[in-house]
Amino acid sequence: MKTTPYSRLPPQAYWRRAVTDVAANEIDPIIEPPFRFGPREKIATAGSCFAQHIGRHLRSGGCNYLITETPHPFLTPKAAIELNYEIYTARYGNIYTSRQLLQLFDRAYGRFTPQENYWREGAGVVIDPFRPQIQPGGFNSIRELDMDRERHFAAVREAFETLDVFVFTLGLTEAWRSRADGAVFPLCPGVAGGDYAPAAHEFINLGVDEVVADMTAFLDRLQSVNPRARVILTVSPVPLAATAEPRHVMVSTVYSKSALRVACDILARNTKRVAYFPSYEIIAGGFSGADYFAADRRSVTPEGVAHVMRVFDRHFIKRSVAEEALRRTVRAFSPGRAAPEVDPVTAAMKVMCDEEALELASIAAIASPEETEAANESPAATEPPPDEA
Repeated sequence: MKTTPYSRLPPQAYWRRAVTDVAANEIDPIIEPPFRFGPREKIATAGSCFAQHIGRHLRSGGCNYLITETPHPFLTPKAAIELNYEIYTARYGNIYTSRQLLQLFDRAYGRFTPQENYWREGAGVVIDPFRPQIQPGGFNSIRELDMDRERHFAAVREAFETLDVFVFTLGLTEAWRSRADGAVFPLCPGVAGGDYAPAAHEFINLGVDEVVADMTAFLDRLQSVNPRARVILTVSPVPLAATAEPRHVMVSTVYSKSALRVACDILARNTKRVAYFPSYEIIAGGFSGADYFAADRRSVTPEGVAHVMRVFDRHFIKRSVAEEALRRTVRAFSPGRAAPEVDPVTAAMKVMCDEEALELASIAAIASPEETEAANESPAATEPPPDEA
């Protein structure tokens, strides 16, 4: 028999052995990660709403999940949850695009101050354009927002400078930005604060090269303040809630996820200390035969999240035999252990999913003929950028 490069490949190289003949909930697309980290190393997370699943799992699974922005001492636990503390490492809310992440770094280190830095809503209400839903009801004054932002930026700097591993979940390529200075917003102005104006705001849809450039610049900046930092990139499997492109939302979803996936591949191949984790493939690939989407075809089921995190644990977290035994014992005897990854995570996701504002804005436009008529005069104003969970 002739020998070819395919003659002695490992089982994971063959579809039948790696997918067809494997139980749906046991499919594992990772061969060997470029690095692993111990449970005592500091791990930080950021990104789209799906990143909240990863953070919650790491925190409950015994990892050293880094929190640098803690609630004020006078806040009750319930109030802290309502104000979106400790959902991510810092209180930055959802970071959907590579451009948002890069600009967060530059804003935190004083490299960039956007011209559109405040949104006023009614009497005495101020919204942070870059965290429009982080403070329910908004801030009482610009001074209050400035003080909160100063504290927030200090927490962001601490996170970048002290983390050992940074997990970033890319969610979108579509965004809206200021024409004045290129500042990118997590939501289109007018959806959860501010006022949309065609002369002031423009829609963008990042390409592969732009995402790679953004992330390369961010990685360089991160290395400059934290040379030991390692980064795990992943792509959110959740479809876009809406698209501002003149096409079907499903087509825009496939484009966005494909562009992000290709960008991650380029970055992982060419950048040291960067790994890719295939959460998108596990959930949205559809290859396992398991349906990991809920009835709305967007929300990821608890079973899907569990599958993703089993694979993550298996390959990226290194534990001693004693540490693994202790972790399993703690989980086994934790009250209500049958549902820890369902109800709390679902509740947290609901709090921080900005895409709900898009639905509310759409309903309001339909309910108000006056607003609908005004919006029709400026078509782009009715098409805010999609957010995804």
